[in-house]
Amino acid sequence: MENSFRKKLLSGVKRIVIKIGSCVLAPHRDGLPERGLDMEAIGSLVRYIVELRRQGYEIILVSSGSILAGMMKLGLKEKPADLPLKQAVAAVGQMGLMGAYEKLFGEYGQQVGQVLLTWDDLENRHRYLNARHTIFKLLYYRVIPIINENDTVAVEEIKFGDNDNLSALVTRLVEADILIILSHVEGLYDEDPGHNKDAGLISDVERITPNIKQLVSSSQGKFSAGGMATKLAAAAFATALGIPAIVANGRREGILARIMAGDEVGTLFRPLPERIGRHKLWISQALRPRGEIVVDQGAKKALVASGRSLLPSGICGVGGKFDIGDAVSCLGPQGEEFARGLVNYDTREVEKIIGRKTRKIYWVINPMMK
Repeated sequence: MENSFRKKLLSGVKRIVIKIGSCVLAPHRDGLPERGLDMEAIGSLVRYIVELRRQGYEIILVSSGSILAGMMKLGLKEKPADLPLKQAVAAVGQMGLMGAYEKLFGEYGQQVGQVLLTWDDLENRHRYLNARHTIFKLLYYRVIPIINENDTVAVEEIKFGDNDNLSALVTRLVEADILIILSHVEGLYDEDPGHNKDAGLISDVERITPNIKQLVSSSQGKFSAGGMATKLAAAAFATALGIPAIVANGRREGILARIMAGDEVGTLFRPLPERIGRHKLWISQALRPRGEIVVDQGAKKALVASGRSLLPSGICGVGGKFDIGDAVSCLGPQGEEFARGLVNYDTREVEKIIGRKTRKIYWVINPMMK
């Protein structure tokens, strides 16, 4: 069924980020994903991606699957929990994953290029621009970039955590017009379909409200790194930039063609009419907090309601080790994170000015200047 709003929304799309989850690429038995790669499923996606490319769309893929492929090659039955083993499995599997893409895209004469990223690449301004320029150059030469996290070098401190998060950041990096997340589920449901077979698919989300967030489960699949919660977070990031996002079942034949035709498949998350500033959004999503600052209820209210700078009189405590200009998490009285920001002081200085009046900050930090 065609949706007129979707069709109008998609009419201006040129650059598409498509995130493909592990469960989409995995072979299935009795409805459950297995290790390895399903070449038939990948081939089907490749065929439709090539068709979109021939229609003039620019395509950037963010693909999971390296660990799935590596597990099969190394004879592992369970997803590794140990980081060095996970990195080794990813190193072996990435070869198989890219080999599969290169072979299948090559059958249509379509070239692909591999881009491996860590959080450092998107947090550091110079590396961020380098990644951006590389991807744009690939697009200029009509090459489809295939992006994955560089699992072989990413320690826990610099991991994206899941490719849903990575796909949202890539959407901003390349200034895409839409984010499509292909998973093994149809989209967002009004109840957990695993517990209620009568759960209804929500086809259109105008705004991601607290009530919408309560609908999702953070449980992970057997081989996936995230659940619907991470997809919702990715959609929230994209829509705050003014970019629509669609979550749909990547195992459905012709799903990409149906999405771009405006069919009512999956869940559409509409772009917000009032966009959050890119700098603020970057602080909240792309910068890793180096520490925490705990504030009282009054300071929390002032920060949330008016967006004011945090005054030292509202600070109750500090954690972690950060320097001037680093991102930190702002925690409320109960320890809940409600905001992130950049600090003008390092950890040692913040510890000194906790609870102080603003006019006394300089003398507290520089007692020798009295």
